[in-house]
Amino acid sequence: MKVYTNIDDFIGVKNPIVTTGTFDGVHVGHQKIIARLKALAKEEDGETVLLTFYPHPRMVLFPEDNELQLINTQPEKIELLEKYGIDHLIIYPFTKEFSRLSSVEFVRNILVNTIKTKRLVIGYNHHFGRNREGSFEHLKEYGPLYGFDVEEIPAKDIDSIEISSTKIRTALLAGDVTTANTYLGHEFSICGKVVGGKQLGRTIGYPTANIQLQDKYKIIPADGVYAVKVRHNGQLYGGMLNIGNNPTIEGKGRSIEVNIFDFDMDIYNQDATIYFIERLRDEVKFNGLDELTKQLALDKTNSEKILNKLQ
Repeated sequence: MKVYTNIDDFIGVKNPIVTTGTFDGVHVGHQKIIARLKALAKEEDGETVLLTFYPHPRMVLFPEDNELQLINTQPEKIELLEKYGIDHLIIYPFTKEFSRLSSVEFVRNILVNTIKTKRLVIGYNHHFGRNREGSFEHLKEYGPLYGFDVEEIPAKDIDSIEISSTKIRTALLAGDVTTANTYLGHEFSICGKVVGGKQLGRTIGYPTANIQLQDKYKIIPADGVYAVKVRHNGQLYGGMLNIGNNPTIEGKGRSIEVNIFDFDMDIYNQDATIYFIERLRDEVKFNGLDELTKQLALDKTNSEKILNKLQ
């Protein structure tokens, strides 16, 4: 996949089959659009092109919005779009000036004159242009004028529930990573740097790596204990992870700590990726370290049972 952060570098692509949007999560609905793009590209002897935006429009239009939480960081989104087979990814800088483009200016200047779109595929209820004025109905009018075909893909349903990034965020904030993963079509993950902690876990036989996220907009699931997989240096390990304030140990503050099974390496200041598999329980305040240690043993057993089912 070729990635362009300057749209002027995008030249000479044969029969561009295009979609556009934020694609946060690259969930099963997005994958449905991508699959259609790939099928059309094969039919038309063309190449798939996805136009997305960075920063996220809400970061620019509502900078005071401290509640914005995204399923993917930019590197995560790039990795997923490559995994699902996009040929060309254009990351267009979203600015207030760009947000003022009318729908027809966006179509004419970006989709037609620059990308030279042959076929445009959009998701259900897609809007674009100034004040989100553009819609599928507008595109059906613009297509014949500017020489491209347009197609709308219906929303993807699972168990009669329409999939959206908003529903996935809601599931994650409730700790329901099982539902989130079903809607995503892949495991929700976080990536961060391993930083130093109080190292109390070592004293009770469950050393943990403290994960510090680099992107403040990255969504974090609800507090609790989770069965997880951990990727470090290309190797995949099982583990269990706690998100929360560690109420049994006063003064720790909210943290993300993972105990990696069958692992004994110093990985401070190194990156690790955590894949959430299933939520085990709420975070609980125990009556001392002995009680906490017994629960951790049970959490490990339950995590290993869950992870073994994946093999």
